[in-house]
Amino acid sequence: MPDEHPSKCSRIQFEEINRDPGSRKQICESPINKQDEIRRAYLKEGPYQPKNIDYPYNNDTHRHQFQPSWFELHSHRDWLEYSPSMDAIYCLPCYLFSKKPIGRPGSDAFILTGFNNWKKVNDGMNCPLLRHVGKDPNFPHKIAVKCCEDLKNYSRHIDKLIEKQTSKELENNRLRLKTSIECAQWLAFQACAFRGHDESLDSKNRGNFIELIKFTSTFNDKIASVVLKNAPRNVKYTSPTIQKEILHILASNVRNAIREEIGDAKFCVLVDEARDESKREQMAIILRFVDKNGFLKEHFFHVVHVRDTTALTLKKEICDVLSRYNLHIENIRGQGYDGASNMCGEWNGLQALFLKECPYAYYVHCMAHRLQLALVTVSREVKVVHQFFDHLTNIINLAVGSNKRNDELQYAEGEQIENMIASNEKEGANYKQRGDAEGAYQVLISFEFVLILHMMKEIMGITNILCQALQQHSQDLLNVMHLVSITKSLIQKLRDDGWEPLLDSVTSFCG
Repeated sequence: MPDEHPSKCSRIQFEEINRDPGSRKQICESPINKQDEIRRAYLKEGPYQPKNIDYPYNNDTHRHQFQPSWFELHSHRDWLEYSPSMDAIYCLPCYLFSKKPIGRPGSDAFILTGFNNWKKVNDGMNCPLLRHVGKDPNFPHKIAVKCCEDLKNYSRHIDKLIEKQTSKELENNRLRLKTSIECAQWLAFQACAFRGHDESLDSKNRGNFIELIKFTSTFNDKIASVVLKNAPRNVKYTSPTIQKEILHILASNVRNAIREEIGDAKFCVLVDEARDESKREQMAIILRFVDKNGFLKEHFFHVVHVRDTTALTLKKEICDVLSRYNLHIENIRGQGYDGASNMCGEWNGLQALFLKECPYAYYVHCMAHRLQLALVTVSREVKVVHQFFDHLTNIINLAVGSNKRNDELQYAEGEQIENMIASNEKEGANYKQRGDAEGAYQVLISFEFVLILHMMKEIMGITNILCQALQQHSQDLLNVMHLVSITKSLIQKLRDDGWEPLLDSVTSFCG
């Protein structure tokens, strides 16, 4: 009796595999979803080839027995198995990949019943072991061996091939998307238009976005191999929808960064509204705060389309934006709007609505805007100044409203300069236009117009210093009051002592 017994492999999920070829059940009897797992376990252990046991003799006349040297033969080494319980040999690959036995004589010798007619093993070319292996590549044993090799070659499995192909597609998609993101980011930073008038394949100019991707691919062969015409039709990442999604993600990232920078600090809200080119009312929201390092920051935060400009509508939209980014109204410490009644109204204006919820959200009318309104109001009170700006508006519209008229004015100015150089004279140009141009010309050369032009130049030069100071991000109130006082003093000085120098300048200008 043999003194070595075949071991049993560890449990593979719910299947226990038996190493003894004579007592194990057939693969086809196992659940179909477990069969490959069981096959891998057997292949990992290899064919069962016990060597340190006593092999029994047959009951024939010559008392033959199994020879362990048969395990070492090159043609038998990888498939030959011995069953101590049945004293028979089996084929591991055929056991793993044979179908259910078909019932003809000898068809299941190395799979089910086993082979133990030892005297025929040494029968030369008629050896049953050699005949089982066969010479034809399509012989069942060779097909079974090939199946074992394929099963062990995990990288060639269909799921792995699909996964490998999917990984390659994933890599290409990421490179393609990264290229689109970088191009969109560059165009957005440079404030360039994305779309083109004609983005068809035969167009010579397909728009900034696609042309920039094309230009980028000329410097990188890897990018060129995955973008535009080399990209699958459903994953080009160049459609207008994709462009908008990229821009929205970039904008969201910027807003999240601003929100993180604000943290739990108090902040101010600056709001203004205007119509865009499509006649849609847009509201711009700017946040002003002091960062963790103590520096004053002012960031553009959002643009929101509003149906109307009533105070309730504007407040609702502002609150929606703030709540979306977890910015609490009770942390508002300032409001900055223009002087419109819907914004600064004491009872029903936007600033009043926020003050009801947050009494510390003090409203401050933009000082630079108030200065501008003051100058406009004063200019309207002086009739000749008001007429001056009306005439100036008409002259500007006349000059720049027509390309042809603009070219004619430039040509006339060029001729005037040539004549002045030739005659060494500083005489004014004597060109006349018809209709409105004639009237604009007469106004332009009048002494009154030139006088007011020079006077407003002096006044605007004085107030511009104050205006620029009022628009600085950080400004001391005492310094502002001091600048206002200086500006008033300079204007008063111009009024008291500036008339004679002004008249001399205008007379010299008119020649």
